[in-house]
Amino acid sequence: MTAHSYGIVWNPSKIDEDTLRAAVADHLGDDVRWWATSEEDPGRGMAEDAVADGCATVIAVGGDGTVRAVAEALAGTDAALGIVPQGTGNLLARNLEVPLDDIPAALRRIAQGDERRIDLGWVRHGDEDERAFAVMVGFGVDAQMLVETDDDLKSRAGWLAYVEAMGRALAGTEMTEVSVTIDEDEPQEVRGHTMLIGNCGMVQGGLRLLPDAKLDDGRLDLLLVSSEGALQWIDTVRSVVWENGIRRLLTGGESAVSTDSTHFHTAERVRVELARPQQFEIDGEEVGEVSVFEVRVQAGALRVL
Repeated sequence: MTAHSYGIVWNPSKIDEDTLRAAVADHLGDDVRWWATSEEDPGRGMAEDAVADGCATVIAVGGDGTVRAVAEALAGTDAALGIVPQGTGNLLARNLEVPLDDIPAALRRIAQGDERRIDLGWVRHGDEDERAFAVMVGFGVDAQMLVETDDDLKSRAGWLAYVEAMGRALAGTEMTEVSVTIDEDEPQEVRGHTMLIGNCGMVQGGLRLLPDAKLDDGRLDLLLVSSEGALQWIDTVRSVVWENGIRRLLTGGESAVSTDSTHFHTAERVRVELARPQQFEIDGEEVGEVSVFEVRVQAGALRVL
């Protein structure tokens, strides 16, 4: 078997092939193998082929779904992950400070070879196989909806603009009983409508939903939201955007601040049982309703350039 420097796993729906090939030739040379994703396989099988083919670095070119699938295949292998973000969220890329909307800059970053080892999360629900996640999983109001703010309003009203956005996003949410088991602790019975469990915490707009989350601390971070009524929603927005966002950056606070409506935890393993099935997402991908799910962290699972 002949080893290769780079394997490219790219999503044809996200980028023009000629544009990508020209940029790769300019910045990575010609020791490159290519695999296009498909509707049936967003990248895992292609990344596995790249590893089997001896590629030292496998580069995911696409959105969060492509990155997640490639990362899943590379977990625990010697191959390194490179990212050329081409989606709308690009959440792992944002948390790693990979250049966005700049293919040459992202490729130059990969070619420099600066390596960082990061954790990966794994989730199992129902009878499904365990799946990896690089960013976050959860139910209720997802990270994208939390930052659907009106740009003009945000420029005029600052963080208070999130109240308007969150009100729109949360109109259809309902409270449910939740049993949460953190690591080896006894189950806790709580009520909420949104839970996020993440490996990293920053989403679009620079908002940190999980302010304590670190990609390399061997832990996952959990946010449970249980807001009811306008006053609690304002409290939630203030907690997420101000107390654990802007104010923390200004004052250098060290840990997330829980409130009556927002509760933060950290864990290596989490088991969640829901009284009513809820729509569930893995790195932004809807996977249907779940009643029970289990999450764990694989510390240091990925080498990332």
